[in-house]
Amino acid sequence: MSDARAAAGPRMATKAAPPRRAGGEANKEAARDEPAVGLVVTGIGTVGADGFDFRTALGRHGYKYLPAASQYFLAAAKRALAQAGPDALEAVGPEERGAAVGTNSAAVALHHTMDRTVTATGAADLSPVTAPYFSINLFGSRLATEHDLKGFNLTFTSPRVAGLEALQTGQRALATGRARRLLAGATEEALPDGEPGADTSEAGAVALVLEPEPAARSRGVAALGRVGVRSFFLPPKAAASAEGAEHAAALLRDALDALGHRPDRPLAVTAVLDGSPVGEAMAAALDEKALGGRALAGKPERVPAGAGALEPVARVAAALAAPDGHPHAVVTAAAEGNAAVCLITPGDANAVPGAPAGTDAGVMPGAPAEADAGAGSEQPMSGRRRASDR
Repeated sequence: MSDARAAAGPRMATKAAPPRRAGGEANKEAARDEPAVGLVVTGIGTVGADGFDFRTALGRHGYKYLPAASQYFLAAAKRALAQAGPDALEAVGPEERGAAVGTNSAAVALHHTMDRTVTATGAADLSPVTAPYFSINLFGSRLATEHDLKGFNLTFTSPRVAGLEALQTGQRALATGRARRLLAGATEEALPDGEPGADTSEAGAVALVLEPEPAARSRGVAALGRVGVRSFFLPPKAAASAEGAEHAAALLRDALDALGHRPDRPLAVTAVLDGSPVGEAMAAALDEKALGGRALAGKPERVPAGAGALEPVARVAAALAAPDGHPHAVVTAAAEGNAAVCLITPGDANAVPGAPAGTDAGVMPGAPAEADAGAGSEQPMSGRRRASDR
């Protein structure tokens, strides 16, 4: 689903929220008046595949036949909501709650199983319990059912950037009035043996709870940080040319400018990249000169990309947990040309990273009118399962 479609909706007023009155209905009424700008993360849940038991993480009944990626994301969301507090969603009505999830390989193993069944004995032998999950859009459906998320439920599948696109588009949807609360993140299931990329499979999930900063403050919960995401496209042919790094650097500069980063503010960088021409061009662009003279807080960290969209979101969580408070950029790209930058400000931030004086702390520079600055944080997690630990 395109950002433009997800963002369709009435423009929002940005007046301050009125003081809350006691009582659940009063809180819901006040929540409707809160501007969905200045989004912050108030809960992050992370789940790894190793040692995961749905009975322990979710309950003994009702989850056995869910695909593993759905179980992971449900468990991650449960942990994120526990951190955010029991009233994180209940403060608003069901129509004001939304979800966005990114994945690349959630359905691959299931599709392989279905293919074997159809070719061996026929479609009549497909399990009626798992057959509906041939559609990738259903992997987040149980989340919406359990938490009464009726504002929107979006699934993204762009190579490697799907999880960051879920954050970007979910925030835009809130900024334009589609909802008041957001559950967003990424989930992956390990690829079957023999599938391209199986040796760097990712398996697990990361989920974030996002809400307006005034709502978090009124509930007395900590704002864990803010994020802003910008996605773009670097054509593989251009990346492979002699000017590939120059093309990548121009795109990165534009993204960081749009996200409000000041060139003189030290920036830590983590790059989740593969060895494709696109990945190499992006890596070559990560120096101070190429990035327009931006001061880097140390040498950029390059992380080998796995076969999915989980690692970039896991690195966002890790950056939000960093104690030094530096703005941090997580950069990722796929061989196909899809690319994204996530600018993170960990901790209880009061302003957009690098925003000029007078900028609304809730408005993400360079985003469409009323778009938000974002959210952020909790514990680091490496989502990829390497051959050595599978």
